Amino acid sequence: QVQLRQSGGGLVQAGGSLRLSCVLSEDIAGLNFMAWFRRDKGPSRVFVAAVSWITDYTRYRDSVQGRFTMSRDNAKNTVYLQMNNLKPEDTGVYYCATARKEALRITDPSEFDDWGQGTQVTVSL
Repeated sequence: QVQLRQSGGGLVQAGGSLRLSCVLSEDIAGLNFMAWFRRDKGPSRVFVAAVSWITDYTRYRDSVQGRFTMSRDNAKNTVYLQMNNLKPEDTGVYYCATARKEALRITDPSEFDDWGQGTQVTVSL
Protein backbone atom coordinates (compact mmCIF):
# COMPACT_ATOMS: atom_id res chain seq x y z
CA GLN A 1 0.00 0.00 0.00
CA VAL A 2 1.32 3.40 -0.99
CA GLN A 3 1.17 6.18 1.57
CA LEU A 4 0.13 9.58 0.24
CA ARG A 5 0.87 12.70 2.25
CA GLN A 6 -0.91 15.91 1.35
CA SER A 7 -0.05 19.50 2.10
CA GLY A 8 -1.35 22.90 1.14
CA GLY A 9 -4.90 24.11 1.25
CA GLY A 10 -6.44 26.60 3.65
CA LEU A 11 -8.71 29.62 3.52
CA VAL A 12 -8.67 32.04 0.61
CA GLN A 13 -10.93 34.71 -0.79
CA ALA A 14 -12.69 34.20 -4.09
CA GLY A 15 -10.34 34.92 -6.95
CA GLY A 16 -7.33 33.79 -4.98
CA SER A 17 -4.99 30.86 -5.51
CA LEU A 18 -3.82 27.82 -3.60
CA ARG A 19 -1.54 24.92 -4.38
CA LEU A 20 -1.97 21.40 -3.08
CA SER A 21 0.83 18.85 -2.99
CA CYS A 22 0.72 15.09 -2.65
CA VAL A 23 3.88 13.08 -1.99
CA LEU A 24 3.98 9.32 -2.41
CA SER A 25 5.92 7.20 0.04
CA GLU A 26 7.48 5.02 -2.60
CA ASP A 27 8.51 4.95 -6.22
CA ILE A 28 5.79 5.36 -8.80
CA ALA A 29 6.73 2.16 -10.61
CA GLY A 30 3.60 0.11 -11.09
CA LEU A 31 1.32 3.11 -10.77
CA ASN A 32 -0.53 4.53 -13.74
CA PHE A 33 -2.73 7.44 -12.67
CA MET A 34 -3.00 10.11 -10.05
CA ALA A 35 -6.11 12.13 -9.38
CA TRP A 36 -7.61 14.74 -7.12
CA PHE A 37 -11.13 14.35 -5.76
CA ARG A 38 -13.18 16.69 -3.64
CA ARG A 39 -15.69 15.90 -0.95
CA ASP A 40 -18.32 18.57 -0.61
CA LYS A 41 -21.00 18.56 2.07
CA GLY A 42 -22.05 15.00 1.38
CA PRO A 43 -20.09 11.76 1.78
CA SER A 44 -19.31 11.24 -1.89
CA ARG A 45 -16.15 12.40 -3.60
CA VAL A 46 -16.29 14.16 -6.94
CA PHE A 47 -13.61 14.05 -9.56
CA VAL A 48 -11.50 17.17 -9.98
CA ALA A 49 -8.43 16.32 -12.08
CA ALA A 50 -6.17 13.47 -13.13
CA VAL A 51 -2.85 12.82 -14.80
CA SER A 52 -0.99 9.80 -16.01
CA TRP A 53 2.39 9.02 -14.51
CA ILE A 54 3.48 7.64 -17.86
CA THR A 55 1.86 9.61 -20.68
CA ASP A 56 0.82 13.23 -21.20
CA TYR A 57 -2.79 12.40 -20.39
CA THR A 58 -4.64 14.93 -18.25
CA ARG A 59 -8.29 15.43 -17.54
CA TYR A 60 -10.25 18.03 -15.60
CA ARG A 61 -13.70 18.50 -14.26
CA ASP A 62 -15.53 20.96 -16.52
CA SER A 63 -16.02 23.49 -13.74
CA VAL A 64 -12.27 23.76 -13.06
CA GLN A 65 -11.00 23.61 -16.63
CA GLY A 66 -8.80 26.62 -17.31
CA ARG A 67 -8.48 27.47 -13.60
CA PHE A 68 -6.82 24.37 -12.13
CA THR A 69 -3.64 22.73 -13.31
CA MET A 70 -2.50 19.31 -12.18
CA SER A 71 1.16 18.49 -12.64
CA ARG A 72 3.55 15.77 -11.60
CA ASP A 73 7.21 15.46 -10.72
CA ASN A 74 8.16 11.84 -11.25
CA ALA A 75 11.61 12.29 -9.71
CA LYS A 76 10.01 13.49 -6.47
CA ASN A 77 7.03 11.10 -6.52
CA THR A 78 4.86 14.18 -6.17
CA VAL A 79 1.80 15.65 -7.80
CA TYR A 80 0.46 19.17 -7.48
CA LEU A 81 -2.85 20.88 -7.99
CA GLN A 82 -2.50 24.57 -8.73
CA MET A 83 -5.85 26.24 -8.18
CA ASN A 84 -6.34 29.75 -9.53
CA ASN A 85 -9.33 32.05 -9.61
CA LEU A 86 -10.93 30.06 -6.85
CA LYS A 87 -14.67 30.20 -6.35
CA PRO A 88 -16.80 29.44 -3.29
CA GLU A 89 -18.10 26.30 -5.01
CA ASP A 90 -14.54 24.93 -4.99
CA THR A 91 -14.78 24.61 -1.22
CA GLY A 92 -14.36 21.12 0.15
CA VAL A 93 -11.91 18.52 1.35
CA TYR A 94 -9.48 17.57 -1.41
CA TYR A 95 -7.98 14.11 -1.65
CA CYS A 96 -5.21 12.81 -3.87
CA ALA A 97 -5.43 9.22 -5.00
CA THR A 98 -3.41 6.79 -7.04
CA ALA A 99 -4.44 3.93 -9.31
CA ARG A 100 -2.54 0.92 -10.62
CA LYS A 101 -4.95 0.04 -13.40
CA GLU A 102 -3.87 0.84 -16.92
CA ALA A 103 -7.47 1.39 -18.04
CA LEU A 104 -10.10 2.72 -15.68
CA ARG A 105 -13.06 5.03 -15.23
CA ILE A 106 -10.95 7.99 -14.30
CA THR A 107 -13.77 9.92 -12.63
CA ASP A 108 -14.84 7.02 -10.41
CA PRO A 109 -13.21 7.11 -6.97
CA SER A 110 -13.72 3.37 -6.52
CA GLU A 111 -11.14 2.79 -9.28
CA PHE A 112 -8.39 4.25 -7.12
CA ASP A 113 -6.31 2.23 -4.73
CA ASP A 114 -4.64 4.51 -2.21
CA TRP A 115 -5.65 7.87 -0.82
CA GLY A 116 -4.19 10.87 0.91
CA GLN A 117 -5.49 12.10 4.25
CA GLY A 118 -7.48 15.00 2.82
CA THR A 119 -6.91 18.75 2.87
CA GLN A 120 -9.51 21.41 3.55
CA VAL A 121 -9.91 24.19 1.02
CA THR A 122 -12.29 27.00 1.90
CA VAL A 123 -13.07 29.81 -0.49
CA SER A 124 -14.92 32.80 0.93
CA LEU A 125 -16.73 35.57 -0.89
